[in-house]
Amino acid sequence: MSSGARGDNLYTNQQKKAHIKELQKYLHVISYYNREIPGIIPNGVYDKPTENAVKAFQRAYGLTDTGEVNTATWDKIVSVYQKFMSAVPEMLEVFPQKPDTVMHRGDHCYTVAIIQAILFELSEHYSNLPCVHVTGDYDTETVQAVQLFQKISGLPVTGEVDCQTWNMLAQMGCDLR
Repeated sequence: MSSGARGDNLYTNQQKKAHIKELQKYLHVISYYNREIPGIIPNGVYDKPTENAVKAFQRAYGLTDTGEVNTATWDKIVSVYQKFMSAVPEMLEVFPQKPDTVMHRGDHCYTVAIIQAILFELSEHYSNLPCVHVTGDYDTETVQAVQLFQKISGLPVTGEVDCQTWNMLAQMGCDLR
């Protein structure tokens, strides 16, 4: 019996789906950095959106836009993906840049979630700080944790996060690394 008859050299549907999903994952990530590439959801099916993303990629990077993934297209996709994934991280400004900004009870946003995440991490290292759940809601639990943090840090105890409190939280959070 030859090895081909046993199926050793066959390209299975499962392998094909995994390779297509990998391609889609790379294109999905690249689309965040290059808006010319339409975003696609990796599903392992080489469908019309995938073909359109491949064509857009090929046009954007100087390849013939066939919608098919040959060696040159694959190598370029991998190269571009690796370039983006190994780039120096971009700075993300999370606290509003106005000096009079204040986060307080009732606010709901990702900045509150970051404040809570810092407070949570600090509570893991300092037993005198309460554990705060990360919800994105500036609730009573968050107010109380901020008040205690401010008291311990020698800041005015308001329960609100202004620029001064944010800077102290950020510094303390960075010191944990």
